[in-house]
This record gives sequence, structure tokens and C-alpha cells, in this order.
Amino acid sequence: MPFSVLQVQPTPNPNALKFVLDGHVTENRLSFAHPAAAGDHPLASKLFAIDGVVSLLLLDDFVTVSKAPAAKWGSITAKVKRVLAADAAPK
Repeated sequence: MPFSVLQVQPTPNPNALKFVLDGHVTENRLSFAHPAAAGDHPLASKLFAIDGVVSLLLLDDFVTVSKAPAAKWGSITAKVKRVLAADAAPK
């Protein structure tokens, strides 16, 4: 099931944004500290394919994306929304 992003919220970390979704992405907390940690998780792998994404947190109805300090949010945010709209993580 694809997701719509209802809100993009700042976090205390300027290199992380919280993407609030219209459905549950997972029932259990999934944290990926680096791309290799995503293994064969389909949604995490696609999000890590976005240039600048360095870590992910998936929980309930949100995904928190952390970027490299030198990366810019503009293109990352748009690409994250596209991935979430086109894909879904297993429940």
C-alpha cells in the first residue's frame, strides 16, 4: 500500500526530518543506522538509494530520515515523498 505524507516535521536534529504518514509503516520499531543495515528491507533499501540519506527510523505511522550534514533537504524531501507514495514496507 502506498503512503501519503501528511506532514513533514522538524526534529531536534537539523539533519533529520519526520515524515508522518496516512497509515502504519510498521508495528515494530525498525532502525537502520546505515545502508548496509537495511539488508533486504524493500522500503529502507529504496530510501537509502536517495543520495544523502544516512539513517532511518520506521515506527507506527512515521519515517524519520537523517541526511548527511552536507546534503540539502530540498531534493531529499521530494524523493522521500515519491518513494513513500510508490512503495510500502511489509507489515
